[in-house]
Amino acid sequence: MAKVIVVYKSCYGFTEKYAGWIAQEIGADLAEAGKIKAELLQNYDTIIYGGGLYAGGVNGLSLITKAFPTIKDKDLYLFTVGAADVHDEENIANICRSLSKALTPEMREKIKLFHFRGGIDYPRLSFSHRIMMSVMVGTIRKKAAADLNVEEKMMLSTYGQVVDFTDRSSIGGMLEQLKLLQCS
Repeated sequence: MAKVIVVYKSCYGFTEKYAGWIAQEIGADLAEAGKIKAELLQNYDTIIYGGGLYAGGVNGLSLITKAFPTIKDKDLYLFTVGAADVHDEENIANICRSLSKALTPEMREKIKLFHFRGGIDYPRLSFSHRIMMSVMVGTIRKKAAADLNVEEKMMLSTYGQVVDFTDRSSIGGMLEQLKLLQCS
């Protein structure tokens, strides 16, 4: 049986929740990115990395990008977690544009990508995240109501609150691929 690890970097718990669900479903090891050394990834056949989306980047992704030359022959998965609706084509396009800046063409070809919807916990935001959200909301408030998209309307209506969109069933597509891999 293939040896699998799920590694994650989570600021507010949404990514950690998905990582835990995935590891539990497939019986994988689970590790926080800041507590595992890249060399230990060599001990696994399949590496799944999850990180939250922040200002166009994936939290802690450098663990994978720096280790890529030594793990590129492994089965590699990346899941992102953000507050934006992952069923909205514009949101997915934005995520993919950001990933194209962080991942080389070889990485993008090799790594299987998944996107899950997380949430936002305004009361727990760090100072820098609070400032970023304040600026973003300020920009949105300057728009005419008729020009707001669904995502912007949702952001304005939930600003300052705790919003959790996590959904365990959304990991089903990733689990199917992983289970097929383990059977082969």
